[in-house]
Amino acid sequence: MKKALITGITGQDGSYLADLLLEKDYEVHGIIRRASTFNTARIDHLYADPHINGVKMFLHYGDLSDSVNLVKLIYDLKPDEIYHLAAQSHVRVSFDIPEYTSDVTGLGTIRILEAIRETGIRSRFYQASSSEMFGKVQEVPQVETTPFWPRSPYGVAKVFAYWATVNYRESYGLCASNGILFNHESPRRGETFVTRKITRAVAAIKHGLQNELFLGNLDAKRDWGYAPEYVEGMWRILQHDEGDDFVLATNETHTIREFLEIAFGRADLDWKKYVKHDDRYERPAEVDLLIGNAAKAKRILDWEPKVRFRELVEIMVDADMKLFARPRAQEHLGQMP
Repeated sequence: MKKALITGITGQDGSYLADLLLEKDYEVHGIIRRASTFNTARIDHLYADPHINGVKMFLHYGDLSDSVNLVKLIYDLKPDEIYHLAAQSHVRVSFDIPEYTSDVTGLGTIRILEAIRETGIRSRFYQASSSEMFGKVQEVPQVETTPFWPRSPYGVAKVFAYWATVNYRESYGLCASNGILFNHESPRRGETFVTRKITRAVAAIKHGLQNELFLGNLDAKRDWGYAPEYVEGMWRILQHDEGDDFVLATNETHTIREFLEIAFGRADLDWKKYVKHDDRYERPAEVDLLIGNAAKAKRILDWEPKVRFRELVEIMVDADMKLFARPRAQEHLGQMP
């Protein structure tokens, strides 16, 4: 039985990855931060499943700012694979808290890599790199060799983490890999991210619980895929015999405006009647166009996306429509100011 350690296990990608690894008979360990409230909703079903019942999944308190704790965890667990997904991952928020974003998203990666080196445990390491590293894109589409030009503190921190992973691979012979993932969404996407913000608003408006949706730039173009497929790509990257870097993307780009059209159309609504512009959601420096070519992943890993843009949007809208049909969700929204 292989043993995996996941940072960010309570997030969208971490929860889907835990699902996948447990299905593959892994023993799964996750790092969570201590908080006064529970933040495990995305993985609670794993404990409720009578076929899994938590026997092969374990959670540990930890923090990416605490290198001593990371060394201790890795030494005690001796994981075969480490998936480093945790970060301050909201791009717009990174402009408000750049120092924290840099410490957690950038230096947090160094702390894990150094823990692997210090303990001498030859875990395979996956770094969750991001298409935001390309920023002001230097070529279209973007591939593994495209130069980086990040346009946010988040993107800058991810570039740091990317090169740290390459450096430890080349300097110490670690089996360390970067997955450069373009935008990937799902019904488990965080509620403050624009895609989920839109699909939740569609459901709330359809149920009479919301009247308006405020957004920023509607013309930004993104390459959107389906998160469960992308976590399978992460797993395939670590099954490769040596560390390497891979782009995971759909090679299609769509605007936020297109996302709105499909999402509201799924509920027979006209998005133009409900969507309003708000300067607060504009970034100081925008990333105008992202589109990735995953030909290398297809050739080496036999990975390619199957869920395309329209289907992805409809999956998310349908899930939120179902969620907001529940009395508890309606009651909760009805009490919000």
